[in-house]
Amino acid sequence: MPQVIAMLQARRGQARWGRAASLVMAGCIAMATAPAIAQEVVGAPVPWGMGLQASGGPIKDAISSFNELVFWLMVGITVFVAALLAYVAVKFNARANPKPSRNSHNTTLEVAWTLVPVLILLAIAVPSFRLIYYQDRAVDADLTINVQGRQWYWHYAYPDQGGFTFDSYPVQREDIRAGQIAGLSVDNALVIPVGANVRVLTTGQDVIHSFFVPSLGIQKYTIPGRTLETWMRADKPGVYYGQCNQICGVNHWFMPIEVRAVPRAEFDAWASQARTRFAEGQPPLPVQMVAAPHMQTAEVRR
Repeated sequence: MPQVIAMLQARRGQARWGRAASLVMAGCIAMATAPAIAQEVVGAPVPWGMGLQASGGPIKDAISSFNELVFWLMVGITVFVAALLAYVAVKFNARANPKPSRNSHNTTLEVAWTLVPVLILLAIAVPSFRLIYYQDRAVDADLTINVQGRQWYWHYAYPDQGGFTFDSYPVQREDIRAGQIAGLSVDNALVIPVGANVRVLTTGQDVIHSFFVPSLGIQKYTIPGRTLETWMRADKPGVYYGQCNQICGVNHWFMPIEVRAVPRAEFDAWASQARTRFAEGQPPLPVQMVAAPHMQTAEVRR
């Protein structure tokens, strides 16, 4: 009898280990396939994130490169100054140097501490100006989008696609669905084709706002009475989030930006139905519903 009990216990243990191994294997498979199943979100903040957001286009690549240059210059200056202070503290303290000498008008030192900062500033200024001019205007733009900041939402227009317009409001927290981000997702996203140079013309209706999408490297003020130009390009499909980063009033937080970069065919389909719905006095459908027409159409607010 004791042998039978021991045998049953061994079999139960093997079964438990088998179930545990199956769970571990299932977890590994899920982890391996999750990135392929999950929607790619390139430009979104992450908890405890450090550094710049991941790049989604050439402008952000240039910004990240310039940021890295300035960072390593700062590291070098910090290390040099710290080493210099440590050397002075050890070499010229009262115990090691009881009779200090007095030196003035050292020509070599004066030239060095004047010339070296100038060279450092030049090393920063040259790529900085190149980056500013690179961001300034779109060369051979494939698409033009008008962006107008309003209190407190965004108004978009597509003059190259029939001139349709629509408003973009944030999704309320109680209406957030799976895959959306509270405070960043909107009812009508700004849709652009992947790989297209998009000219962005900004203006303001009431006060100064700022059109800012970090992962695409775009930031431009929307100023009433003025039209400013910049551009952006998304090199891979995804969702790129931004916000107005100009303190524009009590509902400043109420102006998130959601840019969806999709293949050209999906963009053309979205723009086609947007023109039709705009002519009927309705807002355009989100691009997800165009890609999946079997989904039930949801009412969106203009």
